[in-house]
Amino acid sequence: MFERPDAGERAILVHLTLQAGQEDLEELKELTRSAGAEPVHVITGSRYRPDPKNFIGSGKLDEIKQALEFYQADIVLFNHPLSPSQERNLETALDVRVVDRNGLILDIFAQRAQTFEGKLQVELAQLRHLSTRLVRGWTHLERQKGGIGLRGPGETQLETDRRLLGMRIKQIQRRLVKVDKQRGQGRRKRKKAEIPSVSLVGYTNAGKSTLFNTLTQSDIYAANQLFATLDPTLRQYRIQNGTELVMADTVGFIRHLPHELVAAFKSTLQEASEADLLLHVVDANAADRDETIFQVNQVLEDIKASTVPQLLVYNKIDLLDGVAPHIDYDDEGKPVRVWLSAKTGDGCELLDQALSEIFASQKVIRKCVLSAKQAGIRARLFDYARILHEQTDDFGGWKLKIEIDKKHLGLLKEVELEEVG
Repeated sequence: MFERPDAGERAILVHLTLQAGQEDLEELKELTRSAGAEPVHVITGSRYRPDPKNFIGSGKLDEIKQALEFYQADIVLFNHPLSPSQERNLETALDVRVVDRNGLILDIFAQRAQTFEGKLQVELAQLRHLSTRLVRGWTHLERQKGGIGLRGPGETQLETDRRLLGMRIKQIQRRLVKVDKQRGQGRRKRKKAEIPSVSLVGYTNAGKSTLFNTLTQSDIYAANQLFATLDPTLRQYRIQNGTELVMADTVGFIRHLPHELVAAFKSTLQEASEADLLLHVVDANAADRDETIFQVNQVLEDIKASTVPQLLVYNKIDLLDGVAPHIDYDDEGKPVRVWLSAKTGDGCELLDQALSEIFASQKVIRKCVLSAKQAGIRARLFDYARILHEQTDDFGGWKLKIEIDKKHLGLLKEVELEEVG
């Protein structure tokens, strides 16, 4: 596992403009500070495509060497993903640790993880990242020498490291499968009890945890920093119309979230993919808020949550001039955006109103009569509907009054229904 930078470590940042696109430089600075390092100098440049050996050219390599000596820096952070060979070549040439964007994000996650599950997920992501970066360090144990008396041991140190890494990865995966099963049981219980789930998603540092605390009267950690929240938190929340919800605060997203993290945090991110509604929290004061919305939607697509209904929540309007709390509706009269300030509480009652309108419109009350032959339909209704009243008739059937979500009315397509006002 790569070493985590110590607090106060001095870092040289490398940020290139590439034809294939670029990351945000200010975001790299925030990531660096969040990891506990101090950005002392930024080296910028542009290339048509990365150099296959060092990612950068020889001129930039000399510039980094000079900056390392002048600023007495300890580490070089690239705002780009590096291949294992590029990372090794750069460390050899510069004689300091080189960490790419993915490694930097993994390091921040390692510092933020608090729960047993979160630590397991971060370790799994780190090990997967490390497994591609093993180097041949013990050449004196190399067995490919040939000849009697010159053959090495049965297993090289590199092979031993790979085998131990593989064993640890499998061990963590087995533990996470058990955690995933426990989460799945909780979700199934909530669905059976017809308790809607709402997950807060959004770009990191958009104010999700502050909004979560304001709505649910919780005191989870919230700070003006990237990835302040890592472990998911669930709380019950009752909206204006009396409907009970389960509110989930999830990890913040970021541009090009490392694949190792997406894979490792599958069970955590599943809270979003299986939610009934996503509250997509947006920093209304951010200059690139449209870009962050796009990036969050990209991650949601990666975790197969793009089809879950969304309600956009434009947060931090206290930092905007002339913007009052309000709700935007679509042509069908459904709320699509809520403008508020989670920090001051202004407009949070409008979010409550919007949630009441959304969930009130999804529930309907119906009366129906089932024959004895339709016992299977009755069994499924107990899974997907709330039974308000049930009475048996003289023929072994049932008269039911149910509250059911509109999307589950298909279960009763063969049954004559009576609307209840």
